[in-house]
Amino acid sequence: MEFDRLSAEMRRLALAAGAKIMDIYDAEDFEVRSKSDASPVTEADEAADALISAGLRAAFPDIALVTEEQAATHEVTATSFLIVDPLDGTKEFVQRRGDFTVNIAYVENGVPLRGVVYAPAKGRLFYTTADGRSIEEMGPFGETPGETHPIGVNPMPDNRGLMVVASKSHRDAATDDYIARYGVRDMTSAGSSLKFCLVATGEADLYPRLGRTMEWDTAAGDAVLRGAGGEVVRFDDHTPLTYGKPAFENPFFIAFAPGVLLVKD
Repeated sequence: MEFDRLSAEMRRLALAAGAKIMDIYDAEDFEVRSKSDASPVTEADEAADALISAGLRAAFPDIALVTEEQAATHEVTATSFLIVDPLDGTKEFVQRRGDFTVNIAYVENGVPLRGVVYAPAKGRLFYTTADGRSIEEMGPFGETPGETHPIGVNPMPDNRGLMVVASKSHRDAATDDYIARYGVRDMTSAGSSLKFCLVATGEADLYPRLGRTMEWDTAAGDAVLRGAGGEVVRFDDHTPLTYGKPAFENPFFIAFAPGVLLVKD
């Protein structure tokens, strides 16, 4: 894989998809439908998916592609593939809360090596560079990258007072019970893959997810967090979260700064 070209193309497509999403988001009204699993889908999901898919297939025709909105791609068995959630946080989008993201990642041998997470309503853009390090680019965003800053997890989290981030739309009693087993200084909530990015920048130390997610929900944020020195592990045995699993479904997981002493279930 040509990582220089990959990083540039993922950034370009994420920004273009974000612009298309915001055009719809800023409209007076937009259509919302329910998918077969009862989750919402909008014209913004579909427009962003079409744009990103066309761009990736043109740039990397020999790499398998998985996207949330194209069920036919879910049978991919390649050891390396691109994986896309064109609009992560559709519920946040529908409720106009701003915590939605565009997510594109590249997975090789089960590991998300590169990724981009763009939150267009919040003006935050995170991605891995060609060498695998994670950065945040400051807006306004143009054709070429502007001012960027390297990001990294909190190097010395205090286990007596951690900053925890949890889901806005999927918070439940099991998650609260798990969080209560830590010394928590404060908590914040965020939608979509922004939670990974808050751990990646050191704005949070711990993000547990005790609920159903798919690989396209997590791969890009996972790549950004790994490039910032963080880790994502399975909830049950604390082994690394891997990709390319059957049906692309994730187990429960924990994203964290490595200095956090994880509680055994």
